[in-house]
Amino acid sequence: VNKKIKAVLKHGLTPIVCVGEMLAEREAGNTFKVLDDHIKNGLKDLTQEEALKIVIAYEPVWAIGTGKTATPAQAQEVHKYIRELLAKMYNNSAASEIRIQYGGSVKPENTIDLMSQPDVDGALVGGASLTIASFSDIVKKASEVKK
Repeated sequence: VNKKIKAVLKHGLTPIVCVGEMLAEREAGNTFKVLDDHIKNGLKDLTQEEALKIVIAYEPVWAIGTGKTATPAQAQEVHKYIRELLAKMYNNSAASEIRIQYGGSVKPENTIDLMSQPDVDGALVGGASLTIASFSDIVKKASEVKK
């Protein structure tokens, strides 16, 4: 993952770095350990300037394609943890600038609640982007919250 991130940056593109735990890892209380591993290994040896060019997407694996979604409180807890980890790796300013999106079964019904969380900067929309009506509803609701 680290090599891919560096290659994407080298070519002037924006890497979206997806991180997240499986259900067994969450149930075992290992969410933050998994995220530590994903983020520290993924961003290894990246300068702050390079880190500012990436987007991190928290995608709980247990929510992808299952219709299950983290509660807004769960999403906020994880996003806040990621931001705090980035502050330790770089600094508070960088941590606040790096976009952290939520990507676990975002749909029109949960967009406002998820996007209202202070550390959720946006959404990485999957299956709900396959229909124009659904995707445009998500975009509209997200833009209302993130004005």
